[in-house]
Amino acid sequence: MIELLQFPPMLGLMNASPFCMKVEVFLRLAGLPYRTVDATPVRAPKGKLPVLRDEGRTIADSEAIIAWLQRRHADRIPAALAAPETPAQHLMRRTLEEHTYFAAMWYRWIDDAGWRATQGFFDGLPWGARQAVGALVRRKMRRDLVGQGIGRHGCDELCARANADLDAVSAALGDQPFHGGSDPAAIDACVYAFVANLVWVPVDNPIKAHALGCAPLMAYVERMRGRVGV
Repeated sequence: MIELLQFPPMLGLMNASPFCMKVEVFLRLAGLPYRTVDATPVRAPKGKLPVLRDEGRTIADSEAIIAWLQRRHADRIPAALAAPETPAQHLMRRTLEEHTYFAAMWYRWIDDAGWRATQGFFDGLPWGARQAVGALVRRKMRRDLVGQGIGRHGCDELCARANADLDAVSAALGDQPFHGGSDPAAIDACVYAFVANLVWVPVDNPIKAHALGCAPLMAYVERMRGRVGV
């Protein structure tokens, strides 16, 4: 049985980490039997989640996990999911993972309204530790966002940049039901996970509002939700 080590579900999502959710969506689309294991990144091989255990192998990083599943189980999964990503899909994935994600994280971790929901990550800790650890992680996230670059912008510019990403993702879909064409490809697991982590978190922000106002994008995520059941 494939084991997917990831954060416990919260915020009403399959997983509040788009990287964890991306892998689980891929597994569901692929029809591969798996089970999830609640974990923390502290002892993960690269200090991050998700991590996959399959056939005695431990694979860290969502990109490496999907590449493994495509290679190892190519004969068991739909052809569209086993196909290597196109150059355009590669660029789209990089945009979401290396740019849009960090803008969304600003509103989840640094914005006060988002933080009130996000600090629920630490509810399992004793009260004193919960406050201290939460504050420590929040400060680290602020430093990371500034170091990455997105945290150096004002909110208007940050949102404009993220909204442009979402518009490009929506435009790239064209008249197709999925980015893979008539059936979802690996890129669809990524796009769905990242957009769902914007629009279904119960906290309002300008990036979420922009996504909700993009009818083609919302129609797409509803089609994807119909495929994966969440």
